[in-house]
Amino acid sequence: MDVVTHWRAGERWTGSGDRLGDVYDPATGQVARQVALASAGDVEAVVSVAAEAGREWAAASLSRRTAVLFSFREVLARRRSEVAAAITAEHGKVLDDALGEVQRGLEVVEFACGAPHLLKGGFSDGVSTGVDVYSLRQPLGVVGVVSPFNFPAMVPLWFVPVAIACGNAVVLKPSEKDPSASLLLAEMWAEAGLPAGVFSVLQGDKVAVDGLLTHPDVKAVSFVGSTPVARYVYETGTAHGKRVQALGGAKNHMVVLPDADLEAAADAAVSAGFGSAGERCMAISALVCVDPVADALVPLIASRMAALVTGDGRRGCDMGPLVTGEHRAKVTSYVEAGVAAGASLVVDGREVVPTGEPGGFWLGPTLFDRVEPGMSVYDEEIFGPVLSVVRVATYDDALALVNANLYGNGTAIFTHDGGAARRFQREVEVGMVGINVPIPVPMAYYSFGGWKSSLFGDTHAHGTEGVHFFTRGKVVTSRWPSPDAPRAGVDLGFPQHE
Repeated sequence: MDVVTHWRAGERWTGSGDRLGDVYDPATGQVARQVALASAGDVEAVVSVAAEAGREWAAASLSRRTAVLFSFREVLARRRSEVAAAITAEHGKVLDDALGEVQRGLEVVEFACGAPHLLKGGFSDGVSTGVDVYSLRQPLGVVGVVSPFNFPAMVPLWFVPVAIACGNAVVLKPSEKDPSASLLLAEMWAEAGLPAGVFSVLQGDKVAVDGLLTHPDVKAVSFVGSTPVARYVYETGTAHGKRVQALGGAKNHMVVLPDADLEAAADAAVSAGFGSAGERCMAISALVCVDPVADALVPLIASRMAALVTGDGRRGCDMGPLVTGEHRAKVTSYVEAGVAAGASLVVDGREVVPTGEPGGFWLGPTLFDRVEPGMSVYDEEIFGPVLSVVRVATYDDALALVNANLYGNGTAIFTHDGGAARRFQREVEVGMVGINVPIPVPMAYYSFGGWKSSLFGDTHAHGTEGVHFFTRGKVVTSRWPSPDAPRAGVDLGFPQHE
């Protein structure tokens, strides 16, 4: 059986570890290949190569770095279908969705191509007699990126191009559930002319993550995953002196006011709730209907769900399987808990008839009505195709519900009332807000990230915040007096500008 390896010093590398993990085809339920799981020695071997390569890359000119980034952008655009096929084969999302994921990653690459502008400092001439002050930003060294299973290409591309543009060496630890896309990205970086060792892939599990979090040569770690793990990554990394940005989980609400276009709201709720089988950190999982919206909106949503085809993502369906059998069982347990708690099960995804192999990890789109806080189907992040309708009496009740939630990743409001929308964007305690846009993922030149338990650390992904995360600021004060200027002499007083 094929084994997905690490990438070290510009080539595939099996490592010294003897542990292997199974990688499934979610549409068949069968083990398709295995992945090497790094040992502590493998972590050391990869980081040592990255540290050496990173020192040379940090000294490379901005022109050279930018040339590599432009080349990588062209290679990735040309080979995007390969990456999408690998994503669908191991994650299960449909091919169109996988291609969209690669496209959103490309946008970050294009943003990073502007590194000469993004890394410009400031200059103040003559702040004192013969004295100038200027600032510059310099790379950190080796940085780690730990990415989740739901976006095996896009999430690494949120971080890696920006980090490399800033002059760092990067060690990527992809999810062991769908690791093949990471090696395709590594091949593309090599094809683009990136020096060997500047980008490495360390396959593995907690051993690899802990190795990056504690290794003294790793200066920063970017992480995306569940909130409990994000908290662990943040606390462990910072305890070892590292800069950490850890993006956690979400429970995204979509508020629908009585004046909204209900047909458009129904389309948005289905698209945002069930795309990628709900395995998105920006998926809408809680639909907050202000009375009397739900009575009309729930049937509209159910009718659209009836037309969705669940099946093998390579066969032209609407929604694919969940990533593993274990994850399917977990999501199904939430459906069972919702029924037991008294929520109204309008559409039961457990009864889906898929267009795929019977052993696939299938769960169809699921819709609950009359869900209330306190039910696990509402309180917890499910990360699957389960949409819960919560009924509230007023706008104020809707806002209070969203703000009381543990998470603050993304939210949306559907309305024709500009005043209500403006009030919502100011008052809601969430990091990314959509107005008649169900999934408000910003463009690459803005930064991505939430509030509250959806983010640990104070820096968001990509955009200018990403550039600042992967660099350190330095301020230089210089004096070049003219040859005939008198010497100032000894002065023990506090320096003053004159």
